[in-house]
Amino acid sequence: MRADVRQVADDTYLVHGSNTNWVILKEGDAVTLVDTGYPGDRERLLDSLAQVGSAPEAVAAVLVTHAHNDHLGSAEHLRAAHGTPVYLHEAEVPHARRDFLHQVTVGTVLANGWRPGVLPWAVHALRVGGTAHVPVAAPEAFPADGPLDLPGRPVPVHTPGHTLGHTVFHVPDRGAVLGGDALVTGHATSRPEGPQLLPDMFHHERARAVASLETVAGLEGDLLLPGHGPAHHGSVRKAADRARERAARPPARGRSSR
Repeated sequence: MRADVRQVADDTYLVHGSNTNWVILKEGDAVTLVDTGYPGDRERLLDSLAQVGSAPEAVAAVLVTHAHNDHLGSAEHLRAAHGTPVYLHEAEVPHARRDFLHQVTVGTVLANGWRPGVLPWAVHALRVGGTAHVPVAAPEAFPADGPLDLPGRPVPVHTPGHTLGHTVFHVPDRGAVLGGDALVTGHATSRPEGPQLLPDMFHHERARAVASLETVAGLEGDLLLPGHGPAHHGSVRKAADRARERAARPPARGRSSR
């Protein structure tokens, strides 16, 4: 199964999986993998590594923005098969172990089923493991503050709201911000295009997710690599500000106007 791999900067690749993205940061023969897609994206994940001239055993670490199944899908596979460390924010480590699960419920999805795109997205998510049990047996908190000693030298930045330990990654040398689900540019359940928050039903604490956009706005860069949607070329600050403006608008009234 071929992956949709886009080179977006030197040694930097955005990969579009089935409704979710992951990022590959190369440095020589080694790579940092940021997120892993759904469990059902594993063939695409392995193919994406091959397309950039790498392999699973060359992954120095898996960095996870947050522990939802569509980002965590193959993290445990890589850890168990190749000894790859899996790093998250300390608040997200128990989430990755599945000590608890903060994820949109089936009931909430059904209650929003009248919204455009929700039911097709839900059917697809079920098919690719959106509700599968895929804990990471031994997730680890980031080993240091500041730049990590990994390909790309990504800097974890805590952006809670979507989940308690959600993290974006700043890659200053490449002018990039890896936005995870803190700042996206599209989604199968969202009509708008461009920088935005995910629909409200996906956030554990929406108010904190909105507040975290200010943190993202403070990161210098001209390339946003989101967890959903295409790459955004242009000021990350302006992208985050645009998402905040959208989030501040009152919801449209009536189903026909949404």
